[in-house]
Amino acid sequence: MKSMHKATWLLFSAVLLLCLVACNQAESTSLAGDQQTGVQTLPKLVDVGADKCIPCIKMAPILESLKDDFSGRMDVEFVDAWKRREDAARYKVQMIPTQIFYDEKGKELYRHTGFYGREDILGKWQELGYSFKDEK
Repeated sequence: MKSMHKATWLLFSAVLLLCLVACNQAESTSLAGDQQTGVQTLPKLVDVGADKCIPCIKMAPILESLKDDFSGRMDVEFVDAWKRREDAARYKVQMIPTQIFYDEKGKELYRHTGFYGREDILGKWQELGYSFKDEK
């Protein structure tokens, strides 16, 4: 059973990588949404994943709680790599889930691949010079 899951994960990773390489026409690592508006006012966490990926599914409630708890202080966005392939390609992600931390001007500060817990995310923001007090 474990080898079947591993084979499924490897197949998924290969398909995703091929899709992202084929779709990847963007040169910049600036925020996709901000390229349209031209303005970024809050630090932003982007999680590129998929709604069928187990680590991504485990990340979903964490992202929602961060979005709710720090509304108006941090933007949190989930990009489904299968459903929004062009958007995912702009982030140049090779594996999912990938979390990308941006400053308020849209500059990429840090990138992490794999499951990332709430405390780890808040700790990384702290390392990057942003203080989000966890009220939980």
